[in-house]
Amino acid sequence: MRKVLADASPYPDLFNRFELAGKPLKNRIVHAAILTALADKGRVTDKLIHYYANRAKGGAAMVVTEPVGALPRHQSSARVCAWNDSELSGLARLAESVEVHNCRILAQIQDPGRARHVGGRLTDAIGASPVADDLSWSMPRELSTSGIEEVIESFAKAAARLFRCGYSGIEISAGHGHLWHQFLSPWSNLREDLYGGDLVNRVRILDELVDAIRAATNSQFIIGMKLPGNDGVKGGIDIEESCRIAAHFAQVGNIHYLCPTQGSHGPSLEAHMPNDQYSRVPYKAIFEKIRTAVPNLPLMGVARITDPSEADQLVASGQVDLVALGRALITDPAWPMKAANGKARDIRYCVAANNCWNTIVHQKPIACDNNPRVAQPDELQWQPPVALKQKSIVIVGAGVAGLEAAWIAASRGYRVVVMGKSEEVGGNTRRHAALPYSESLSSIYDWQFNACQQAGVQFELGAVATLDTILAHQPDEVILATGAQMSVPRCLPPNVMSEGLFSDIRHSLLSIQAIHSKQAGSAVLFDMDQTEGTYAAAFLLSEKFSKVILITPRDGVAQETPLVTRQKIQRTLFEKNIEV
Repeated sequence: MRKVLADASPYPDLFNRFELAGKPLKNRIVHAAILTALADKGRVTDKLIHYYANRAKGGAAMVVTEPVGALPRHQSSARVCAWNDSELSGLARLAESVEVHNCRILAQIQDPGRARHVGGRLTDAIGASPVADDLSWSMPRELSTSGIEEVIESFAKAAARLFRCGYSGIEISAGHGHLWHQFLSPWSNLREDLYGGDLVNRVRILDELVDAIRAATNSQFIIGMKLPGNDGVKGGIDIEESCRIAAHFAQVGNIHYLCPTQGSHGPSLEAHMPNDQYSRVPYKAIFEKIRTAVPNLPLMGVARITDPSEADQLVASGQVDLVALGRALITDPAWPMKAANGKARDIRYCVAANNCWNTIVHQKPIACDNNPRVAQPDELQWQPPVALKQKSIVIVGAGVAGLEAAWIAASRGYRVVVMGKSEEVGGNTRRHAALPYSESLSSIYDWQFNACQQAGVQFELGAVATLDTILAHQPDEVILATGAQMSVPRCLPPNVMSEGLFSDIRHSLLSIQAIHSKQAGSAVLFDMDQTEGTYAAAFLLSEKFSKVILITPRDGVAQETPLVTRQKIQRTLFEKNIEV
């Protein structure tokens, strides 16, 4: 490992150069592995290449791809085939598309074991022991000693194929409740042979895997490893056990970096993808603790690191050497380039809604709420084409829909006026962002407003648009972006309406937020929405009223949110004593 000082940068530590296994990294920014579901029946597609090449061109120093298919049982998944030689040309093409931009490419290797994120049960699940999955209740077949040897051999052969195709290394995912995690954890590993019992035995499968990969490649082939930092399972792997495991791998010395991850495949899965209910950079204390256990082994930080200053401070503090960005680079592949050039204001930030995760676990191509051009050839710093004919456009409504239309139209060369009755832009999204655990949403309209200003959009705020004020601009076209009216549930009894007890939560927020002391009465929230905004409103009401009751005609809550978000919402409803 060798550090080299970077050129002048607004984030000097983040853009210090680095080395892994003798391979140069131009900065400390790594694309964290996340499934894209862009492969097609095990084959590399143009969209898959666009996705990773865009992140390399955007300035990341290293890209860790989604898990490749290393076992024949992975054929039914959305993974690229690496279990035989049939897709070597595609893998080589993908590697070249990243490495050509002075960006190292690693492939993640893992098996979910008994874990299943969506409905139904796995019929071919494997595991360390016959312990059912906490979410799907899939019962795994316990791997025999010969079965373990076959799995290790298959993964080593896959790594050898990647090495031949020009990959700089692999990352072993031994966290998140996956197969290797199931062997590491004393909660899920009940074996009494050489692969179970004390720590030395529980890590044996990974020791043998690393040795097999090293024998199939060479000493300059990067081997990184994700380990559970705190899996949130009683009797599982807490931070003290994690430090012992990390110290073991540091002492053995056959891997090049460690990356602690949180949660497991169960009620603690939410910790894997922290949303806005978590603080920024929520796992700093875990990074610091593991750094103490492995002071000389490169450490990678991951999970809800969104801003360049956060990443720079993590590296500057010595807590980590590398910073892995997952959702942040899905939202804006040019994040590193913009940070390096002092243009952090131009970064389109992740809002941690986890809809990207929700898409891919259902094996649909990756998508982002805040980046409509994911995996397109022109995704990186896309600008709309300049129009041949000039127009005058009036947009009525200064919410996120109106702002998106405005900056795009103005960038095409049109004269654009945005009219809004509020004094500030953002519309209902601004109201939502003011609710508990919703602050990240403000980055949407902040970015859009900045883009509008750069494109020369004219704003007329603080007045209701009328026919006369619209026509005064002599528009060629008018775009109405005024949102929707809330529908009153017809199932409510008539007296609720006649007595004025019912109110639209969006229009009641200001008066509710103005309440300074907790009221003795009850607040009832009727939920026919099932998305994050409703529960953010419930959390606000719990601060203002002694009792909050949430009523829904569905058989559960937060059903329109991703599982990793839903878990945290349900937990917080319980903690705040909100009656459902």
